[in-house]
Amino acid sequence: MQNKGLIKLFAFLFGLVSIYQLSFTFIAGKSESDAEKFAISQISEAEDDYVTKREDLETSYLDSIGSDPILGYTSYDDAKKWELNKGLDLKGGINVTLQISVKDILKGLADNTRNPIFNKALADADMASRNSDDTYLELFFEAFDNIKGDTKLGSPDIFANKTLSDVINFQMSNDEVKPIIRTKIDESIESAFEVLRERIDGFGVTQPNIQREGNSGRILVELPGARDIARAQELLSSTAQLEFWETYPQNSPGISQFIFSANERLRDILEPKEEVKDTLASAESEIDSLLSDVAQDSLDLTAESNPLLSKLLPAGNNAIAQVAIADTAEVGSYLRMPEIRRLLPADVQFVKFAWERLSRDSESELVGLFALKSNRDKVPAMSGDVIIDAASEIDPYSNKPKVTMVMNTRGAKEWEDVTGEVFKNQTGIAVVLDEKVYTAPGVSRGAISGGRSEITGDFTLVETKDIANVLRAGKLPASAEIIQSEVVGPSLGQEAIDSGFMSFMIAMAFVLLWMIFYYGKAGIFADIALVFNIVLIFGVLTSLGAVLTLPGIAGIVLTIGMSVDANVLIFERIKEELERGKGKAQAVADGFSNALSSILDANITTGLTAVILFIFGSGPIKGFATTLLIGIVTSLFTAIFITRLLVDWYISKKGRDLQFSTSMTKGLFKNMNINFLGKRKIAYIISLVLVGIGVFSLFTTGLQQGVDFVGGRSYQIRFDQPVNPSEIASDLNVVFGSGTNVKTFGESNQIKVTTPYKVDVEGIEVDAEIQDKLYTSLQKYLPDGTSFNDFTVGASEKSIGILQSVKVGPTIADDIKKNAFWAIIGSLAVVFLYILLRFRRWQFSLGAVTAVFHDVLIVLGIFSLTGAIMPFNMEIDQAFIAAILTVIGYSLNDTVVVFDRIREVVGLKGWKNGDHINEALNSTLSRTLNTSLTTLIVLLAIFIFGGESLRGFMFAMIVGVIVGTYSSVFIATPIMFDALKKKISSGQE
Repeated sequence: MQNKGLIKLFAFLFGLVSIYQLSFTFIAGKSESDAEKFAISQISEAEDDYVTKREDLETSYLDSIGSDPILGYTSYDDAKKWELNKGLDLKGGINVTLQISVKDILKGLADNTRNPIFNKALADADMASRNSDDTYLELFFEAFDNIKGDTKLGSPDIFANKTLSDVINFQMSNDEVKPIIRTKIDESIESAFEVLRERIDGFGVTQPNIQREGNSGRILVELPGARDIARAQELLSSTAQLEFWETYPQNSPGISQFIFSANERLRDILEPKEEVKDTLASAESEIDSLLSDVAQDSLDLTAESNPLLSKLLPAGNNAIAQVAIADTAEVGSYLRMPEIRRLLPADVQFVKFAWERLSRDSESELVGLFALKSNRDKVPAMSGDVIIDAASEIDPYSNKPKVTMVMNTRGAKEWEDVTGEVFKNQTGIAVVLDEKVYTAPGVSRGAISGGRSEITGDFTLVETKDIANVLRAGKLPASAEIIQSEVVGPSLGQEAIDSGFMSFMIAMAFVLLWMIFYYGKAGIFADIALVFNIVLIFGVLTSLGAVLTLPGIAGIVLTIGMSVDANVLIFERIKEELERGKGKAQAVADGFSNALSSILDANITTGLTAVILFIFGSGPIKGFATTLLIGIVTSLFTAIFITRLLVDWYISKKGRDLQFSTSMTKGLFKNMNINFLGKRKIAYIISLVLVGIGVFSLFTTGLQQGVDFVGGRSYQIRFDQPVNPSEIASDLNVVFGSGTNVKTFGESNQIKVTTPYKVDVEGIEVDAEIQDKLYTSLQKYLPDGTSFNDFTVGASEKSIGILQSVKVGPTIADDIKKNAFWAIIGSLAVVFLYILLRFRRWQFSLGAVTAVFHDVLIVLGIFSLTGAIMPFNMEIDQAFIAAILTVIGYSLNDTVVVFDRIREVVGLKGWKNGDHINEALNSTLSRTLNTSLTTLIVLLAIFIFGGESLRGFMFAMIVGVIVGTYSSVFIATPIMFDALKKKISSGQE
């Protein structure tokens, strides 16, 4: 081997850098472990809320030691920045995909025009977007072109307005306006991206990740380690639309008259046939008494006869009434009804009703209802875009947290005018953030000058910090809807780490022992290279800032099994060269040289499928592809160079004899003479039967599609005792309607609930509603005293409740399906072309791709046939697609090695009607069975010890490896031979 010194130097430096990078992970982990032990020693489990207190103490401990030097070259704070990133499934936290509303941006660019053509085009684009893969902007342009008539995008009442007058004028054609709008949309989405980045930086989690997904208007946000899930979701989805509105007073005659009239009209609408007694002598005086502190007993009103009045209670703080939280949806729907809005008197006809925003920690069951002074254009008295700074502070008088705001010069003048008007009218000024009233104080000392203001209320310190954070970062240019989310509790993340580590150690131990058992002393050298390979994989992952996920651990473990393949190929070729009578040094050199072609071809085909997986996958699947790609590169380096260095070093010393087998494996698979091609018709029949049964099942039974493909929400829930999923399904179908699926997930005390309930409705309010319904329905199965907070995601160190939740909107589910389809087709096309280029005959490509189709159909068929009876999750999701693509990669890996040997043997000896093909197949039998066995054992270790979430994924790969090993010999090679048979018989080959 040439340049041994250079390779040694490179290996030494590569290994040193990897160990250096990994040292940060160990240092950060050691510091956090010390902090945890300290917190446990200081706070007993007997204390109230001991978990939260321990977490706070851990944080304080780490803050106090953060800058202290460790080992002379780093500190905890620095180590934390450079440690190996752990993904959501290993650390817990939240992963969301936000869809920025292009519709909102278009309306903003058009200055909220009332142009009927523009608004009709928006409505048509809404309809078309449900069944189209095109972007919303292109659908809008298409809809506008279909109905435009003489109207142009550059009309003064559309885009040639004051805001865009510097770039668009009314003389421009639609084709000239469209690229400008595309640029403006892209700028707005980039603005939203930066606003979210600012907010996330202020949220306080380590190693957050935020990235745009092409030009789709989607933004992916990952917050590993985020424990306050509700806070994270609110922070991400709030637009930070700050507004200041003057309120109507509680005794406003117009509002009082409207509420009474609305109650009367609702009585007729809801109970048109029922006669209602006139129990109110004086409408105005009665409504005034209702909305003041007069005892409600004076009014004998019932919910049946007074659908609105019965739900309104006296209020303070400039609210017109208080309403039970459970009744807010009903009251809100009443006040939005067109026939009710028409009852508004002229002096309050543009009133805007808004709800109070309660603190997350509030125990109140009532929420305030405010009447805000609005106008025809629904424009507030003042908007929040004048805020230039905001901060969270403690009020020295009340000792409560508050938000202070500083305004620019224009804002200071507007604020003085608004507060002066409020003082004159003796009303209130409502501070409204994202349609919720945070506070509505009055002004007692006249107009406020200087541009400084405060937001006070019933807030926690965390809430005021978040409010100040979003105000500083600025408002989103459009609403951001969470169309996909995954929430993992920290306890489930720790279980994933434990199970992944267990499977890793078991698989590693088996492979190391097997190599020594089969190859003796040479196997020890392969093991050293393998251990070095693992160090390099983790070092590269850390250096690149890649995220380690549970499928990523599976990718590393799979790399262990597959990286053995290169050493097996090399050692088998060395044994062949020794049998030909060559000297040890020459046999080693020729063995490495002759095996190189097969090793490269096999790894390139696997690498191509991993690249496709990386391009079309998302989240954890990208993690799997990343580790597989890194593993392929490092295993090639260690097998070809490190193993060679060790073997050459050993045999270079006189008197040393290196055998490549043991007494038990010497001569194994030697002189095999199986007529594989002669048995191909039997193999064809077996395969046709298996594929036929599978395809029939696919058309009749189908597959269990997960929420990734159909949309919906799923929850992994654990109880303290075994539960009956059928009984729970009956309870939940009453609450959520038909379609809710419940099944055991792992142990008998754990279930997975999947529901399509309100799948089309976006917003964190729906998520909260579903969790509330789950808690209410499942309360009888939970231990006494289990609170809603104990049940929902986010509680640390918990053993019951929701451990994980996943939400996938119908639009993104369609995209996932499409990407999965193109991932499989793309990988097959790429590999077909690669094999065609390498082997120069389309028959080789045909055999390989046919074998892959055969393998995929059998795996799908087995999933369809056994999905209902297997005791583990058999849903088809993104992880399953990753498994299918890995099966494709493995099958091709095996097939390419076989084809490579066939090409070599036939090139030397000719075809001889297929006899030499059989000879080539027999010569690769030792390698095929060795690699398949080690890979299978590795997969079984992950299947048994790797955790419930990986079992379906691993089962698909176990079936795929077995079928792939079979197909490379009995399907791919015979198909190739039959396609070439005529040319062989005629002597053309």
